Amino acid sequence: MAGPPAAGGAPPLQGGKLALVAFALALGTFMQVLDGTIANVSLPTIAGNLGVSSDNSTWIVTAFAVANGVAVPLTGWLMGRFGVVRTFCTSVFLFTIASFLCGIAWNLPSLIGFRILQGAVSGPMIPGSQALLIAIFPPDKRGTALGIWSITTLVAPIMGPILGGYISDNYHWSWIFLINVPFGLFCAATCWKGLKSRETPTRKLPIDQVGLVALVIWVGALQIVLDLGKNDDWFASERIVIATVVAAIGFVFWLIWELTDANPAVNLSLFKSRNFAIGTIAFCLGYAVFFANTLLLPLWLQTQLGYTATWAGLVAA
Repeated sequence: MAGPPAAGGAPPLQGGKLALVAFALALGTFMQVLDGTIANVSLPTIAGNLGVSSDNSTWIVTAFAVANGVAVPLTGWLMGRFGVVRTFCTSVFLFTIASFLCGIAWNLPSLIGFRILQGAVSGPMIPGSQALLIAIFPPDKRGTALGIWSITTLVAPIMGPILGGYISDNYHWSWIFLINVPFGLFCAATCWKGLKSRETPTRKLPIDQVGLVALVIWVGALQIVLDLGKNDDWFASERIVIATVVAAIGFVFWLIWELTDANPAVNLSLFKSRNFAIGTIAFCLGYAVFFANTLLLPLWLQTQLGYTATWAGLVAA
């Protein structure tokens, strides 16, 4: 879904207010991207503390990533229905609450549930911060603003394993999530105070409920296959077979629905453009390699080579 105009016709900010709001917007992006990798090197520590295997602990990372990916298609609808500022600030606030809940999780199922919540509510944070940055900077400075914004998305995945490893070795693992709380509250409060008068126009928009439900079902089923397949001996397990069938049928249904619905959650017609299709596929393959490396490498270093979480984080970074 396409989002509404970012600027809402308001003039750019100036001086200290511009710097403060821009910093808060970049901080929101930094937190969201950081949480995609900060838990990776902490999985053995978390698994040991919660009394589960390292294999099961990978759900902590994949649950966040999958929930975030499913939530992103809703971003355009949310921004059009409620406004960019309100959507972004609410997303940051809920992300902060979810981070706190992750920090006080008492077992693996509760932690996975809170990570799903954290990933789902963080969907609008990256596109929202980018849209608002464009709105608050003058036209001749927007390139610089987006360049600085891009740096946060590059630095955060590097800082994640380092920070996660250091916290795991020196403090309780819960602090990899609780550290978000003060920064999240600052970000939400600063952005709301500085931008609430610049809210974009809102309008009632149709929402593709069927497409979103189908997306959740087939992606969730596929994730069950990928996460549990090894432990369940793949297709020797009835559970894996059922999940595979659900994922396949769900994907075909979702594909047909999105191609024929008047207001699809995911506009698949964009793939008619060869450049868009090739670029998206290349990006997905590259991110798959990156994600697998940042998830599996720290686990291998700690469980097979005896690295500490700190050193595993430095290597993964």
